[in-house]
Amino acid sequence: MLIVYLILWFIFNERVTAELAVVGLIVCLLVDLFSWKILGRARKKPMKTYLRLLAGGAHYGWILLLEIFRCNLAVIRLILSPSLEVEPELHTFQTKLRTDTARVALANSITLTPGTITCGLEGDKFVVHALDSTLGAGVNDSDFEKRLLELEEIADDA
Repeated sequence: MLIVYLILWFIFNERVTAELAVVGLIVCLLVDLFSWKILGRARKKPMKTYLRLLAGGAHYGWILLLEIFRCNLAVIRLILSPSLEVEPELHTFQTKLRTDTARVALANSITLTPGTITCGLEGDKFVVHALDSTLGAGVNDSDFEKRLLELEEIADDA
């Protein structure tokens, strides 16, 4: 609900500034907490768990941005170096992720990184196409999967 409140906040204010974002976040958090109390809904997990998930998600986003930047440089190097020969590959692997949400997040993260695309996801089996063997190396035991496993553990702890 917090996201809906924030979206409405920015729509009603008709602009996005740093000050409006901070004030909007505070106001929307208060409205969200108030609505939980008034509507009589009990949170299934303590607030500490949500904060840990938020911090873990932010860390995951940072790792994703770094990997996108690194792979961009690798693809640029492949394009601009005529002496390098491109060797496309298909990688098939199984993931340890338990939830569908985490599996889809992993598939989307792989697809977002330049030079790789998730061709198939069935159950816990992934098929990933890599533009070059260097880009596909380590796709089966990536940092993405490790971080998503940590997020799943945080969600299960509460």
